[in-house]
Amino acid sequence: MSTGLAGRSVIVTGAGSGIGRAAALAFAAEGARVVVADLNAEGAAAVVEEIGEGGGTAVAVTGDLSEQAVVDAVTATAVERFGGVDVLVNNAGIMDGMQALADVTDTEWERVIRVNLTAPFLLTRAVLPHMLAAGRGAIVSTASEAGLRGSAAGAAYTASKHGIVGLTRSLAVMYRGKGIRANAIAPGGTRTNIAVTAEQGAHGPTTLGPHFVNVGRLAEPEEQAAAILFLASDAASNVNGVVLPVDDGWSAV
Repeated sequence: MSTGLAGRSVIVTGAGSGIGRAAALAFAAEGARVVVADLNAEGAAAVVEEIGEGGGTAVAVTGDLSEQAVVDAVTATAVERFGGVDVLVNNAGIMDGMQALADVTDTEWERVIRVNLTAPFLLTRAVLPHMLAAGRGAIVSTASEAGLRGSAAGAAYTASKHGIVGLTRSLAVMYRGKGIRANAIAPGGTRTNIAVTAEQGAHGPTTLGPHFVNVGRLAEPEEQAAAILFLASDAASNVNGVVLPVDDGWSAV
């Protein structure tokens, strides 16, 4: 079945590296036009150049997506350059330090929630009017194994990814009659540049340690991107409200 993505306007956040980069390249390879959104200007520019060298079309927008002005710029770029927003991939995110709740500082909590949950909320809210006007749209968010269980990350990250799961399901219910689908992937361990800085011996890392015995193999970013591409494509036209583990069976253990 055709993906139906040729000519579509796609926003991918966190597209300067890792899963986001792989997703941006995958969409471009299908003929989609891609807004590469990332905090890292150099990384975003490199992905746009790579897409261009492959014959695709992309433009970079850089900035902190938890800021409304940046969200507005990303949305306006997609509309002005590519005629609308057909697909939104909420992928940008950061890890926490595996802290147990009593050890989470206000600064850490607010930083993780702002990037992982508030930014996707803001961008989704911004693109919805354009999708509603078009009568169609696909939203795919990157949740996590930590959105399915309490033993895959610290309190802040776990709460943020459970929030993404809830946001995805709410969107699916609220807008399924409007031609808009919302789904998420729940990656397990994946080879990206996101690092975890945990305090050895702290309650959180010490408690979580045993739960990573059956994590399975690390995925490549392209494997996560393939799942994102499927959920955004016409091949998944009746798939809505799904949180799809891409984790080598970790969620089944």
